[in-house]
Amino acid sequence: MAKTICLYFEIHQIIHLKRYRFFEIGRDHYYYDDYENERSITDIAERSYVPALQALVDMAKEHGKFFKVALSLSGVGLEQLEMHAPQVIDLLQELNHTGCVEFLCEPYSHGLSSLANEECFREESLRMKDKIKELFGQTPKVFRNSSLIYSDEIGAQVAAMGFKGMLTEGAKHILGWKSPHFIYNCALNPNLKLLLRDYKLSDDISLRFNNPDWNEYPLFADTYMDWIAKLPEGENVINIFMELCALGIFQPLSSNILEFLKALPQCAKERGITFSTPSELCSKGKSVGNLDVPYNISWVDEERDTSCWLGNVMQREAFDKLYSVADRVRICNDRRIKQDWDYLQASNNFRFMTTKQNSVGMNRGIYDGPYDAFTNYMNILGDFINRVNTLYPVDMDNEELNSLLTTIKNQGEEIEAKDRKIEKLQAELEKYHPTEVAETAPDAEAKPKAKAQKPAAKPKAKATKDAKAAEKPAKATKATEKPAKATKATEKPAKATASKAKAKK
Repeated sequence: MAKTICLYFEIHQIIHLKRYRFFEIGRDHYYYDDYENERSITDIAERSYVPALQALVDMAKEHGKFFKVALSLSGVGLEQLEMHAPQVIDLLQELNHTGCVEFLCEPYSHGLSSLANEECFREESLRMKDKIKELFGQTPKVFRNSSLIYSDEIGAQVAAMGFKGMLTEGAKHILGWKSPHFIYNCALNPNLKLLLRDYKLSDDISLRFNNPDWNEYPLFADTYMDWIAKLPEGENVINIFMELCALGIFQPLSSNILEFLKALPQCAKERGITFSTPSELCSKGKSVGNLDVPYNISWVDEERDTSCWLGNVMQREAFDKLYSVADRVRICNDRRIKQDWDYLQASNNFRFMTTKQNSVGMNRGIYDGPYDAFTNYMNILGDFINRVNTLYPVDMDNEELNSLLTTIKNQGEEIEAKDRKIEKLQAELEKYHPTEVAETAPDAEAKPKAKAQKPAAKPKAKATKDAKAAEKPAKATKATEKPAKATKATEKPAKATASKAKAKK
């Protein structure tokens, strides 16, 4: 296999919470800064998403099937785009129509449910999968967790959902002497292929491209492709993963970042380097072996772990408090609570509370610092938990809650079993009575119906005989009317006897 580039971009939008004070708990159940949410998504769309996606569309049209790219969207980010920047959705649809893009699946909330609650993680991931299918007509085959969070256990959960591959970070402390330029597989489930991010080549574009102090500045497309072409023989999978807002926000458009991007396919073609989607690599490429990841890794900060979200006491307290009601939220049907649950899970809520000094691109928004972020979030969380407990009281013990969860799970399994049985019976019915199935099928076309009516014309002869036979008794009823006339005749003797009786008198 020749050297191939897997280019991937993430689209996620922070949901900004409003200033929420302690005395508002129980009175105000709306937690969001609508003005800031609309302003920020509009700004990012104009400065980054729209020009970057237009560049990708132009690249797909110019280079055809040679150029390929992968994208993933969080559900909460998608909701913001639908409300405030629908032009981004239109560009995504246009890119989808080129046939050069693959959409991956990720948790709907862009949260940390994979670290807390397996059922919640599964539910929101499959919900996002359905959303991608509904919007773009693609069924995602490859999974990408929030911020590339991964461990052996998470990989096993993703494999159980039916995904064939997963993206994660090529962290040094995990790889050791190994290279990220190979395909690996999950240690607990070999069926799940792993694609590892080359963080150096990725960060060269997303973080260092416009840095005049960088010794490679300015970076040109042919230089970048020379680096890839000179990689050791056999290291053929180069995974370049980054956020889409790197094009326009982290690296301003004035830096000619889009011109650099547009030049990559031609430079790659001249050096015999191709482009591939994640699903192509997972289906065609062979794994070189297991990748053991006993502890959680991510693509954030130098440590490549989860310390930016759960590294201090405040973050862990907020995290534990939020997921203490996870099972109660999962079984409720209140749409407002469900939406608030998605927004409160978003990982940036916990990152605002970090006390680390090396977080790249940290913008705390309305918060003065980590303690301010913690206080505001916990006030909102206090009100949210009160609302959840109103539906499912705290005094509901674990056994009662577990039995309710078991009942719901069993009902879901029964419905699935019934659906499978109905499909099986319909298939059997089609074998024995294909015409009846064709007539009763809701999507049957007019032509098949007309054909199905022709065989029904033959039994007309029998039907007419039966009709004639049925008419005979009807004639017989006319014959039975004669005695009724006869009764008129019998009336004459009655009149005669009456006249005789008068004569005797």
